[in-house]
Amino acid sequence: MSTDWRHDGVRVIPGDMLDANTPQTPGMHRAAAVTGDRVGAQRLWAGTVTIHPGARTGAHHHGELESVIYVVRGRARMKWGENLEFIAEAGPGGFIFVPPFVPHQEINALDDEPLECVLTRSGQEPIVVNLDITGVPDPEHVPWVDPLHPRR
Repeated sequence: MSTDWRHDGVRVIPGDMLDANTPQTPGMHRAAAVTGDRVGAQRLWAGTVTIHPGARTGAHHHGELESVIYVVRGRARMKWGENLEFIAEAGPGGFIFVPPFVPHQEINALDDEPLECVLTRSGQEPIVVNLDITGVPDPEHVPWVDPLHPRR
């Protein structure tokens, strides 16, 4: 039996056809592009996230899922940890990796433009666990250190 590549091959999802009917976290807007229901994906989820100028999300985690955030426009400030005690930033072209069960909060570090990102997750379950964490007043800045290519 041959594969029906027209139906079971590549799927192209236009930017104006994303699905906003996804679990939301206060302070951000998620929209799904690639899901099992929409395209038949089995091991990943992908979509967009927009955070308005100067806004921040509530603290949350995504259970057992790994997440990757790619910053398209704006400046992302991430806080994470049990008390949101760590902080780092990424601009356009930067990637942010969020391991499973890590409490985190996304912040738009700019007051004059939206933060627009592409988001991928390692599974299909729409896990969003919103948390009641205030966070520490002065989190520790954590710079990226590449373990494979240390500076000389």
